[in-house]
Amino acid sequence: MFYLAAAVSDFYVPVSEMPEHKIQSSGGPLQITMKMVPKMLSPLVKDWAPKAFIISFKLETDPSIVIDRARNALEIYRHQVVVANILDSRRSFVVIITKDSETKLLLSEEEVGKGIEIEEKIVDDLLSRHTAFIHDKN
Repeated sequence: MFYLAAAVSDFYVPVSEMPEHKIQSSGGPLQITMKMVPKMLSPLVKDWAPKAFIISFKLETDPSIVIDRARNALEIYRHQVVVANILDSRRSFVVIITKDSETKLLLSEEEVGKGIEIEEKIVDDLLSRHTAFIHDKN
């Protein structure tokens, strides 16, 4: 099982393009050009571990696009699961997306009060999916 960490950002400034010293405001408005972070999911699925159970994350700020974006990732990369969530509710609600299903995981107020974190539910869900994946392959 490969459980990919969610990306902090999809963009970065290469070290070779970073200034050595503080950028002075006397230079006027600043324009920054950022590069795309290389996508590692495609080579992982296709080349490095084609028989593995692979989980990625899809975080969005717009609830109206998150499921479609997660489904699109499954189609493009051909992996098994996307954990989809919205920035504002990321600590209490996620949707586990597979090619055949959508499973909502939500923390109740009681669970939050007990200090349960959504990651516990995510891991439990993914563990059962991984077990089924292994049994289906054998």
